[in-house]
Order: sequence, then C-alpha cells, then structure tokens
Amino acid sequence: MTEQLERPPAVRAEGVVKRFGPTLALDDVGLTVRPGESHALVGRNGAGKSTLVNVLTGLHKPDAGTVRFHGEPAPDYGDMAAWQSKVACVYQKSMVVPELTVAENLFLNRFEPGERYIRWSRLRQKARELLASYGVDVDPSARAKDLAVEQRQFVEIAKALSFGAKLIILDEPTAQLDARGIQRLYAKLRELQAQGVAFLYISHHLQEVYDLCTTVTVYRDARHVLTEQVADLSKADLVEAMTGEGKGGASSWHAVSVHGSDHAVGETVLRTEQLALEGEFDPIDLSVRSGEVVGLAGATASGNTALGEVLAGMRSPTSGAVNVAGRDVRTGSVPHALDAGIGYIPEDRHRQGLVLGRSVAENATLTVADQLGPWGTVLPSRTREFAAGMIASLDIKTRGPEQLVNGLSGGNQQKVVVARALARDPKVLVALRPTAGVDIKSKDALLGVVRRVAGEGSAAVIVSDELDDLRVCDRVLVLFHGRVVASYDSGWSDRELVAAMEGVGETTPSADGGQEGTAGTSGNKEQTS
Repeated sequence: MTEQLERPPAVRAEGVVKRFGPTLALDDVGLTVRPGESHALVGRNGAGKSTLVNVLTGLHKPDAGTVRFHGEPAPDYGDMAAWQSKVACVYQKSMVVPELTVAENLFLNRFEPGERYIRWSRLRQKARELLASYGVDVDPSARAKDLAVEQRQFVEIAKALSFGAKLIILDEPTAQLDARGIQRLYAKLRELQAQGVAFLYISHHLQEVYDLCTTVTVYRDARHVLTEQVADLSKADLVEAMTGEGKGGASSWHAVSVHGSDHAVGETVLRTEQLALEGEFDPIDLSVRSGEVVGLAGATASGNTALGEVLAGMRSPTSGAVNVAGRDVRTGSVPHALDAGIGYIPEDRHRQGLVLGRSVAENATLTVADQLGPWGTVLPSRTREFAAGMIASLDIKTRGPEQLVNGLSGGNQQKVVVARALARDPKVLVALRPTAGVDIKSKDALLGVVRRVAGEGSAAVIVSDELDDLRVCDRVLVLFHGRVVASYDSGWSDRELVAAMEGVGETTPSADGGQEGTAGTSGNKEQTS
C-alpha cells in the first residue's frame, strides 16, 4: 500500500467541468485512482459518471480542469493513439468483432512498419504470447462470437494493456455474467492488480463494490460527494450519499404526488403467468388492475426492460403467457399486442418511437392507420383531424399537425410518442423510461398523462430506474438479476428503493424461489398481486 501511495496516480482528475449547452454535466469534480487499485465510481443516472469516463478516455474535452496519467498531462484532444496508451474502457456491450478470431481482434488495424502481407501463423503466435503474458487462457484461433462473455472481456482487457494502458475502466462488467463468470472475472482482475494495473469500476450493483473494490467515489447531480475506503463505509451510508436522503427520510416529492389511496382500483386487466426470458428474467406472475400504475424498477441488466419489451410484443419470451382483460395475447408479436389493447412507449424515442422525417400527424397516427379512411386508404384530412385532437389533449407545442416531428423539442417529441401509444385507447399502457431526456415541466406532464390513463380505467406499467418516474406508481416491484426481490407500496423512501435496485437491500427468500423485500416492503408473499 505504501508503494502505491509513493507512485504517481494512474489517473488524477481535478476541477473537471463539462457543459452541454445549458446542461452542466460535471461541476468541478475530481477523481484519483492509484496503481494496482480497484476504485468504484457510483451514482444515480445523471450523476455524471458516463461524462467523466468520456473525459478520461479522450472522447470529450473538458471545459475546465486537468487530467493527468502517472503524473503526466493527458494527451492532446483528438490524439486517440496516445490516449490508448494511457487508458481503455471495457464496455458492458462487447466491442470485439464477433466474426473475427481472437488474434484478428487483438491486432485489428495494427500493422508493423513495412509489412505488406499478414502472416497468419505469426499473428496467432503473437496473440498467444500476448494473452499468455496476462494469463488469459483463450485460443487465438477461436472466433470471438464463440467465447464466453468473460472471455471476450479478458480479450478486450489484454488488447488495452498491449497498447501500454495501465488504467482500465470497466463499465458494468458483470451485467451479462452468471455467478461463476463473475468469480472468474474477479480472479483475473485481482491478478492484474498485482501487476500494477488500476481499475475504475462502474456498476449499479453495490454489493460488487464491496466484493471487489478498495475505494469508492460517489457523484450526485454532476458533483463529487465523497471518496472513502470501502471498508470504512457502510452500505446504508453509501446509499445515503448517492440519494442525498438521510436514514428514514422520504423525498418531499411524495407530498405532492398522486398515489393509490386517491383513486379507485378495479379488476385485473393485465396478468402474466410464469412469464420468463432466458438470460434476462426468471418466471414472474404479474397482475395489474384497472386504475393502477405499477412500477418495474431495476438497474442495468436487472431484467425490467426486457420484461417491458416482452409485454409489448417486442421480444418473445422463453415461456409463460400474457393475458389482457381475460384474453390471451400471442407473445412476441407487436400487432397482436396492439390488437389485445397494449399501448407501448419505447425507451428510445429516436430509434423506436418516431419517424423523424415525417410529420407530427403521421407519427401520432401510425398505430391507427386502419381507422383513417375506407378500404385501407389513409385520408389526409382525417389524419390531421385525429392528430389535432391528440395535440390538444396532450398539449403538444407544435405549429400544427403538418410540422415535421424532428423540429419539436425533446419533451414534445416524447408527447407525440405517447399520443401514438394512446391512439387506440389501450387497456394497458407499458412505458419504458417515459421521461428520459426531457425537461422537468415535460416530465411532470408525461407522468400526469400516465396517471390520467389509469384514472380513466386502464392499467399502466412504468419500467424505469428513475425515481421520479416511480413516484407516481401505486406499487413498485424491484428486479435484480432477473428476479423480483422487493415490492413497495406508495410512500417508499429513495434510500430503500435505491438499496433494493442496487442489490444491497434486506431480502428474504420467497416461497417460489425468488426473493422479496422485508425492510419497508409491502410484506406480501404474493410478489405481484
């Protein structure tokens, strides 16, 4: 430890500021990671973690502040070869080329001076030597797509180290690993730490911070909150630092939000029976009643997003059934989900929600084209009339139905996505992170729409890890590694919900082999009823 302290830090960032237009993404933050250290960087969404990673890897140029590697100033912005020799990031989604071999991935675009042809036997030998030098037991001739997830990560780490980098950033490295894969990854990281390699570890699963890291830094709302030795920081204090909420405290937002006690709840509208998707979430029995908004909370790789997509017909489950208002729904089919009465607000409005080169009217009526004219025709006048009603209902700020949707603000674009989801008067509304990337005013309006839909007799499911999204819910189910681990009625505190999402809440095994929350939960053995 003394030797580590005497050597210059693997990276030291001081006073870093980064703005994107009016948004302050990093506000005078700092971070120090020492050689051979495993340092965790944690915080809620929007805390600034990803922006800092982009600064540390040379993808973003800070507006103020300094970054130094091993005591030397960071390379010039844009000199990516120099940055590669200092730092590398291994992302949750593997960056290897699946169809290429391990050797080809390791030396992609790396030709020796004067070399005119690739000597494949020599390339494989160099790859074998490189992998062996870091103790990575992978066949250089194997195709990357045939490797286990942690083996692909080992290849990426070895490639980064071969450029000279001694700082590796791991972004959610265990998200796609099973328990044995996680242990193998841990073992390899500890071996490399002994060789002086430093790791900056970013994870939503706080237990892994305690299992792997020696130091933790917390960011909140673009600011540095604390840096402590993991052994000296309790899980409760870590969650408190992330949320800004003291023990037993509750967010003031609860005082003004709408909750289940304020409205009537009717019969079950949405029901699933042993619905499962292998590798994403275990069998789940979910029921949502008319007038009710249920939240499916969870961090990255919890399975909540996959569950929402299965409900909307975007993905096919491995097993199980979905029923809407007593009618079985053909799973894995968006048209059948629509016909059954499921409205869907996707997570990414640009990729899945909008046709950006088309008008507001065209986008808002995509799901009701069969209702806009006789014999399969679409009458422009009827399209405009239908869209005008949605514009008025959702208060969409636009010059009119004919305006191109890419000319709207982010919040109004999202309202158009909501309009499309509501166009068929759905019995069930499934919303994936419905307020992502919108301003506070638009966020309140969008969540108000979801609440209104439920109040008019439909059922609603909000899939999100954003606490403000979940506050409008009557019940919140927390998923962790594909299992429901806790259930909360309205009135939960930020710290208890975050603790459950991050895998450090108190849980007890349930009768069906899953887990349910104990501290602060509804106490219901029926995890979803």
